[in-house]
Amino acid sequence: MMASTPKQTGTIDDPELFRTVAVTVNGREYERRVSVRKNLADFLREDLGFTGTHVGCEHGVCGACSVNVDGKIARSCLMFAVQANGSTVTTIEGIAAAELHPVQQAFWDHHALQCGFCTPGMLLTVMDLVDRKTDLTEADVRANLSGNMCRCTGYQFIVDATLAVARQIGNKDAQ
Repeated sequence: MMASTPKQTGTIDDPELFRTVAVTVNGREYERRVSVRKNLADFLREDLGFTGTHVGCEHGVCGACSVNVDGKIARSCLMFAVQANGSTVTTIEGIAAAELHPVQQAFWDHHALQCGFCTPGMLLTVMDLVDRKTDLTEADVRANLSGNMCRCTGYQFIVDATLAVARQIGNKDAQ
């Protein structure tokens, strides 16, 4: 009796280890075969070249990897790429065309930028906040940004920029 050859594992054809992911990122459709263990942050950075998504703590605590997935902020270091299959993802590269997005401009105008590492996740979080909340207070902003760590600022300029852009886009009650 001949010994059977063990099944080779770890190849891209192994359906238990690799899957096809079809995702729309920043308005463009992509389809890639990826490891089922690859997180969304690494998929965006390594497979698709969206290096504006930063990886800090890799535990979902710092917020540097925040992206918008189907209209909600997500920690891309905690999400598998296969979980994004069929989703629409917006990264920092997808928020401005020829000119700065109003949130980016507010950060510039209010000196809310320092080293830039936390900035992509911070900007996407602020965009989400001002898009869904109509009556922002400083307490609202601080609570919503509590999941985004910045080691360079005291957050006041970031809070100021957020309140300013909220007023600018129609949140008249922003204080």
